[in-house]
Amino acid sequence: MSATDQRALIDDLPGDLMMWVLIVSELLVFGAGMLAFLAVRITDPAGFAEAQSHLHRTAAGINTLVLVTSGWLAALAVRDAEAGALPRLRWRLVLAAGLGAVFLWLKAGEYADLARAGLSFDSHPFFTFHLLLTGFHAAHVAAGMILLLIVALPATPRATEAGAAFWHMVDLVWVLLFPVVYLI
Repeated sequence: MSATDQRALIDDLPGDLMMWVLIVSELLVFGAGMLAFLAVRITDPAGFAEAQSHLHRTAAGINTLVLVTSGWLAALAVRDAEAGALPRLRWRLVLAAGLGAVFLWLKAGEYADLARAGLSFDSHPFFTFHLLLTGFHAAHVAAGMILLLIVALPATPRATEAGAAFWHMVDLVWVLLFPVVYLI
C-alpha cells in the first residue's frame, strides 16, 4: 500500500485520527481486563458463579438496550450533521447523553445493592473484576455523555462523527462486558 493510499484511508476515517487512537487504546485496555477476568474465573468457576448470582441481570439487560438505543441516536445525529439538520442533531445527541444518564442511574442502583449486601472489591475476585470493569466503563459513559454534549454545540459533521465514534466504543465495550460479566 502506497503512502498516498495510507493517507487516503486515514482521511476517510470518520471523526479525527486521535479519537481513533484513543478508541483503539481503550478497547485494548478493556480487552485485557476481560481476558484477565476470564483467566481468573477458570481458577474458581463455582465461586464466580455464586458471586455472579448477586448481580442485577435484568437491569444489565435493560442497560444494554439503553446504550444500544443511545448509539442509534448518535448514529442518526451523524446523518443529521451531514444533512445540516442542526436542531434535530442537537436533540438526538442530548437524548443519547440522557440515556447515558439512565444507564448510570441503573448501574448506581446495582452498586448500592451490592454495598448493602456487604459485597465489595475484597469480597471475592469476581467483585474486584466486576467493579473495576463496570466502574471503568461507567467512567467512560460519563465522559462520553460530556463529549456528546460538547460536540452538539458546534454540530459539525467531523465533531459529531468523533463524538459518535467514542460513544459507539462505549456501546461496544458494554455489549462485550454484559455477557462476560453477567451471563457466562
